[in-house]
Amino acid sequence: MNPFTRFLFGQRSDQRLASFVADWNALEVLVIRVFKGKMATVEDLAEFARLQADLRRTYPDWQADLTPLWAETRVGGVRPSSDPFLDLLETPTAADFVDNWAAMQRLPAAREALNILVRDSV
Repeated sequence: MNPFTRFLFGQRSDQRLASFVADWNALEVLVIRVFKGKMATVEDLAEFARLQADLRRTYPDWQADLTPLWAETRVGGVRPSSDPFLDLLETPTAADFVDNWAAMQRLPAAREALNILVRDSV
């Protein structure tokens, strides 16, 4: 788990939010690994398909709370014009993260919004 998010969670008991955050953390790690490694392994492709399915199922539970938060962040130095969570979840396959700087720029905006949600729900 992202260290700051782990700190914010502390002794939280909201397992639904904890599960969503854990899946998002795994997606972040995968995106960064594929981007830096310049390739997606068979395992990356399978992991992304699983995470994508899980997060597409659970993101609607958090979307209304996260929207005003990511709307105040920055993607590439400007306010995002689209949902960074959905932008990443709508990526067809993990291989599409190779050399995908736009995807990498969406990660901090999503992380900031997620950390604020966790902080405010404590």
